[in-house]
Amino acid sequence: MKPRDHSVLTRANYLIVIAGNIGVGKTELTRLLAERLHGQPLFEAVSDNPYLADYYQDMQRWGFHTQVFFLVRRMQHHYAMQKQSGIILQDRSIYEDSEIFARNLYEQGDITPRDWNTYLELYNLLAQSLQPPQLVIYLSATIDTMQQRIAQRGHAYERRIPRAYLEQLQVLYDAWIERFDLCPVLWVDTDQLNYVDNETDLQAVVEAVQRQIDQYV
Repeated sequence: MKPRDHSVLTRANYLIVIAGNIGVGKTELTRLLAERLHGQPLFEAVSDNPYLADYYQDMQRWGFHTQVFFLVRRMQHHYAMQKQSGIILQDRSIYEDSEIFARNLYEQGDITPRDWNTYLELYNLLAQSLQPPQLVIYLSATIDTMQQRIAQRGHAYERRIPRAYLEQLQVLYDAWIERFDLCPVLWVDTDQLNYVDNETDLQAVVEAVQRQIDQYV
């Protein structure tokens, strides 16, 4: 099925957030859906984060710096998106920065209570001005699958991520998505759907997203 004409969205935006743990397949799905739905992709600011490589070697030293950087970049993306029209697809959300990654660092003692409180005050202040997404696509996979995909990627610093770290993040992800109620959530099991290599699987995801868009329009 060919995606429908989205000219009806020219005076408003429809924000889709692609959410999920490291290595679950967010970036690829963001790219593929942007192509199929004629949308604008916004990818995570990984390559230009000057703290990230240091962060994976010493989370306690660089955790706060890394999370503040991501928070600022994510806000820049949100402000830019609110000025655009049409379908916009965001690779990871500001909610995940706070509820998953920064919170995990605090809970495991790599961000001090003082820095955590400062981060939360900044996040809560900025989040008040955000336009909520119209749809969250939540990607899930086993930890084994995530590790295999991380190993296949070209980021050397990611290959040092401990399994226990991914498991801790997943606990927080499961808790966050269960209570998330700002918009509809579409769950995609990426262990079962290979939308990168299988056209039928990709089309199934596209059609599920299309139904959500049609309901909104």
